[in-house]
Amino acid sequence: QVRVVESGGGSVQAGESLRLSCAVSGSSITRYTMGWFREAPAPGNQRDLVALIGSKGDSSYADYVKGRFTVSRGNAENTAYLQMNSLNPEDTAIYYCNLGHYDFGSLRFIASEYWGQGTLVTVSS
Repeated sequence: QVRVVESGGGSVQAGESLRLSCAVSGSSITRYTMGWFREAPAPGNQRDLVALIGSKGDSSYADYVKGRFTVSRGNAENTAYLQMNSLNPEDTAIYYCNLGHYDFGSLRFIASEYWGQGTLVTVSS
């Protein structure tokens, strides 16, 4: 059974940094493209794709996080990471990790294999 667990969320001030982790058990992350999504904690908000990292380490980002967020993966640890710098209140959301299928060129989510439970990031001004 594949399990996906995010961690590293918390409350920070604007301008500070956080590093999220996505630990996978039950399967090797080398088999998947891994996506980081976020969903603002309010009813009706959609889950937006923030960053992707492919099995070969190639990455892609949403425009609003380029230059601030960096996605990486540690295959030995079977874990993906999202380094988030220069955080602002608009980055407040629940961040989710996904193992799935994507179109890198258009940063488009195609289908999910596995989701994590999410980790909350709160940025205050």
